[in-house]
Amino acid sequence: MAMQVLINLFIATLWVFLQDEWSFLSFFAGYLVGIFVLFLMRRFFAHNFYLITFLNIFRLFVVFIHELFTSSIEVVMQVIRPKLDITPGIFTLETDLEGELEISLLSFLLCLTPGSVVVEVSDDNKVFYVHGLDIPTSSDSLLKSKERFEKSIKKVTRK
Repeated sequence: MAMQVLINLFIATLWVFLQDEWSFLSFFAGYLVGIFVLFLMRRFFAHNFYLITFLNIFRLFVVFIHELFTSSIEVVMQVIRPKLDITPGIFTLETDLEGELEISLLSFLLCLTPGSVVVEVSDDNKVFYVHGLDIPTSSDSLLKSKERFEKSIKKVTRK
């Protein structure tokens, strides 16, 4: 993917040098020409077209923001009750992600959502031990979040 970005920047710079005026608009036009050229050549690259990867990264960010707000609302609803009726505990989550990048990314995203903290990852990187604020509701919502995160992470990291 990095090579595609560099090629696109090279095409844009070459476009600017071939024009009479050096301006941002000329560079931007060259960048668009570079996107078109790379799109036509996308089957010759080992990785996905880089704009598709950027779109998938943006989608992962949107999924994270959605999960962040929904879990924050759940935590706030637990806290503002007159009587604190929670059952904190540790439960396990199994994953089918592979590689250190995917495992680390999922663990960071699960830790950043309120009400849950990844305590430990098993040696084979297939099981997460997660501390939840309220086990019945936390485990169900975290399972749904994990599935959405895994789907988005796979789109970003795999071809």
